[in-house]
Amino acid sequence: MVATPLGNLADISQRALDTLRMADAILCEDTRVTTKLLRHYGISNQLIPLHDHNEQDRTPGLLTRLHQGQRLALVSDAGTPIVSDPGYRLVRAAQEEGLAVTSLPGANAAVTALTLSGLPPLPFMFLGFPPRGEARRQNFAALRAVEQAGLAATLIWYESPHRLLETLRTLQQVFGAGRPAAVGRELTKHFEEMVRGTVADLIARFEETAPRGEITLLLGPPARDDTSAQELDTVLKEALKSHSVKDAATLVAGIVSLPKRTVYNRALELAREEKND
Repeated sequence: MVATPLGNLADISQRALDTLRMADAILCEDTRVTTKLLRHYGISNQLIPLHDHNEQDRTPGLLTRLHQGQRLALVSDAGTPIVSDPGYRLVRAAQEEGLAVTSLPGANAAVTALTLSGLPPLPFMFLGFPPRGEARRQNFAALRAVEQAGLAATLIWYESPHRLLETLRTLQQVFGAGRPAAVGRELTKHFEEMVRGTVADLIARFEETAPRGEITLLLGPPARDDTSAQELDTVLKEALKSHSVKDAATLVAGIVSLPKRTVYNRALELAREEKND
């Protein structure tokens, strides 16, 4: 696995270039994108398209080549392979067959955006692309429920520019207008931009100026004075005084509007803590 530049073609290691030259073939998402990189560095090599639509069919043949002793370099269009890009099924299959797999570190949009965002760097959760449509709201609501159960992390997504505003509006509905957030746009490229502010600030900004280019979206953790987790524990502890764990979770889930499974898991933890005490 060879990490490639996000946009600035200088952001690639000498080791990566040597690997691309010496490989028996290069597996890539889009041959047009990878050809641009290779031409820039004077590299000529066989390119094999590997993407979501053909990875499963191509994997057996690629494994055969690896068993024959060939060296294959896997790249994505930009950044570190298999991070929201194709290749995971091939890598997993190669590992299961005892074939040697290694990763050459390099550019990654999520980490680059995190370091520029001004948001707490640890812990963070990278969540890929948000679901589309109604599933997006359900996904965000589940994350908010986990926050109410105690999670405090910077959340990171990739998003397309034409869906960014809709996603920001959904974040506002679920997490609140005042949550700190950031949008990284065209990272490492000539028009690189990092927009910081509250969710409401970002909505106002991109309503005025439509976003363009590759987007990385970050949402800061809840404020320290966000009492959602403490309130959940308080209500659960009271319910556990007179109810079983299952019944307490059912009762409290209805009160706090959280998924029953989330509340049940927290009720189990509190019950164990009480027993240990």
